[in-house]
Amino acid sequence: MEPAVTIESHPLLEAGLVTATFSRPLAEVGALDSLKALLRLDAPSPLSSDDAVRAAVRDLLRHGGYKPTGRGKPASEYLLRAVGEGALASINAAVDACNVVSLHSGLPISVVDLDKVERPLKVAVAPPGTSYVFNTSGQTIDVSQLLCLFDAQGACANAVKDSMRTKTSGATTRTLSVIWGARGLPGRTSATAQWYRQLLEAAGASTDVAIVPA
Repeated sequence: MEPAVTIESHPLLEAGLVTATFSRPLAEVGALDSLKALLRLDAPSPLSSDDAVRAAVRDLLRHGGYKPTGRGKPASEYLLRAVGEGALASINAAVDACNVVSLHSGLPISVVDLDKVERPLKVAVAPPGTSYVFNTSGQTIDVSQLLCLFDAQGACANAVKDSMRTKTSGATTRTLSVIWGARGLPGRTSATAQWYRQLLEAAGASTDVAIVPA
């Protein structure tokens, strides 16, 4: 698939890489009722999360030395709480599809604008002292020792919070998503990627999928 992403060796990670190309900017695609209807805990879905999934994801993030607790918990756990409290708003078709799949699969998913990243791209554990701005208020997150997606400028996404620098916008037409799956959950990364692909294609995107390691 294009673009190539180098995945550094990791004993627990099984990454799903999903690229999507929309025929129109996301602002023109708009929010889709079909996706918003799935942003409910009781919505029908081919996948469901449980304590075993949450434990495997936390173990994955913890392996490099990161502590996935409090404000640093996996994004999939944040979604579970936000949806339960009715606090999750629709953003755009690409992000809504990501949130739907992450919510129900229990796997954190990052999504970046492919035209905002600078190659080469890699997934690796961030060294100490790594941080970036993650919201419009300018707040930063310390991502030291956490698995991250890196481009030529540095870390830009992970299973907790993605960087503002590479987030989607209304002008976005191409995205790359990283599904932060765990080898201890056989088949879940692939099933998550395939459902994600179906939702993106239903939203009008063409897609490619790769699972690493295959």
